[in-house]
Amino acid sequence: MKLLLAAIFALLLASASVCAGQEGLYVNPLTEESLPDPTVMSDGHGIFWLYATEDISGVPIFRSTDLVHWTPAGRAFTSENRPKFLHNGHVWAPDINRIGDRYVLYYTLSRWGEVRGNGIGVAIADRPDGKFEDIGALFTSSSIGVTNSIDQCYIEDNGRKWLFWGSFHGIYAIELSADGLSLASGSEKVRIAGNAYEASYVHHRGDYYYLFASVGSCCAGVNSTYRVVVGRSRSLLGPYEARDGTKMLDNRHETILRGNDRFAGPGHNARIITDSYGNDWMLYHAYDCTSPKGRRLMLDRVDWRNDWPVIGNGTPSAQAESPVF
Repeated sequence: MKLLLAAIFALLLASASVCAGQEGLYVNPLTEESLPDPTVMSDGHGIFWLYATEDISGVPIFRSTDLVHWTPAGRAFTSENRPKFLHNGHVWAPDINRIGDRYVLYYTLSRWGEVRGNGIGVAIADRPDGKFEDIGALFTSSSIGVTNSIDQCYIEDNGRKWLFWGSFHGIYAIELSADGLSLASGSEKVRIAGNAYEASYVHHRGDYYYLFASVGSCCAGVNSTYRVVVGRSRSLLGPYEARDGTKMLDNRHETILRGNDRFAGPGHNARIITDSYGNDWMLYHAYDCTSPKGRRLMLDRVDWRNDWPVIGNGTPSAQAESPVF
């Protein structure tokens, strides 16, 4: 009997160990919903907030405690408060930030094929789940003089606030006011990268600034050629370079994430989030070739080798170890 009980106990321990290992894994894609162009931030209290291009009307908001399990938490806009500076415009590529005591949501208002009347606006809220108050356009493509001014991202550097943006007509940066709600007085746009890019995101790590961007076709389902590329610079405003010293101004870069047989068109990554073990993580979107019903939310770990970011084997993972918070 003692031997039998010992065997049963050992089996239970083994089963528990297997279950614990399975609980430490996540599976891509993370959600059933189409959540293109994700942006994410931590509220400082253990909750992550995610927003996406409005395949779900009104800019969907999701929340999570681990970057893996996401639950709906409302929408940033309704018919009453949604941006209106472009007639019949859609809200794309939101970028959420905490500036002072407010949540500041930069957004693109555009429609497919529009390249002059579209532009970038800003909305504010006291809570990450809204309700957001639309402040209106920071600028349009026409007013700023940059064709197809979309896909913005905010960064604060040495107390100064900047907005990067652009889509296949150059990546640009411009300084913002102290509250982030308007352009800084006398500010002038600076060209940062060439015409190959959109969906820029700047990450500062150690001695370098890293300009992540996407190239290729974003939205052709399983035929999408989207991929994530990067260059680095010792200065926020560049020049950003590939490993061989060639410049992103000349459309040269390093590719760190491309599609594979399972996932097509990975791109438009959110900001990098660091977990409790110091591991860096990147959310992005891709098409699941087994069920291409939209651009789905994806997660992969970012490693660093010789001060360059690396993602696994360079393609999206189907399953991996989860971040720890």
